[in-house]
Formats: sequence, C-alpha cells, structure tokens
Amino acid sequence: MSVAFSLVVAVGMVLTVLVMLRSGKLREKYAILWLVVGGLTIILGAFPSLLDWAASLVGIKVPANLLFALSIVLLVGVGLHVSRELTVLEEETRTLAEEVAILRQSLDSLRSSLSTADIPAAVHPARQITPEEVDRDH
Repeated sequence: MSVAFSLVVAVGMVLTVLVMLRSGKLREKYAILWLVVGGLTIILGAFPSLLDWAASLVGIKVPANLLFALSIVLLVGVGLHVSRELTVLEEETRTLAEEVAILRQSLDSLRSSLSTADIPAAVHPARQITPEEVDRDH
C-alpha cells in the first residue's frame, strides 16, 4: 500500500510540475529541481530496497531517518536558493526605483526650464485636450 501511495504522490508531483512549467507558472531553472526530486521519489517508490541499501551504506539504522535527513537538506537548500533570488530581485527593484526617480527629476527640470511661450499650445505636454478636438480627429 505505501509503495503504491509513494508512486501516486511522486507521479502527481511530476505531472503538476510539468503542467506548471507548460503554463508558464514555473520557470525551467526551478522545474528541473522538482523534476529531479520527483524522479528520485518515483525510483524510491518503485524500488524501496534502494532506501534500505543507501541507509546501510551511510550507517543509518532506520531508512526513514535517511529520507527525513535528505528532505531537510533539500528544504534548506531550496530556502537558501529562494533567499538568494529574493535578494537579487530586491536589489534590482531598488536600482530601478532609483533610475525612475532620476528620470522623473530630469523630466521635471526639463519641463520647468522650458516656458510655455517656447512651446506651441498644440504640442504643450500640459495642455488639456477638449472633447471637440477628440471628435474632430475621429
């Protein structure tokens, strides 16, 4: 029963990752990790004696403890990777916000340096368009 359950869960996880990848809800670089985990889970579900063999190889008496230890290592790695990605995105957001502020300040100083007399009324950026002008153009 537990072997069949493991296989169903692992296949379900792989299918979910593939659907998310295909629909664009998950990027390839993240999907690879989850597909590898799903593939290993399918292998362990199909051949549970591999977990017994791996546990005895590293000196762990209860194979489930090896599985839990590997799961903890995986989750710590995923958490670290997500933290790194978040740090990069925060830095990019801060840089973009600074660039937008500089561009706005430059645009405001350019607008203030130009007087309304220098710009014809038809092309003045602050000029309001009347409904009659809209009707005339369409």
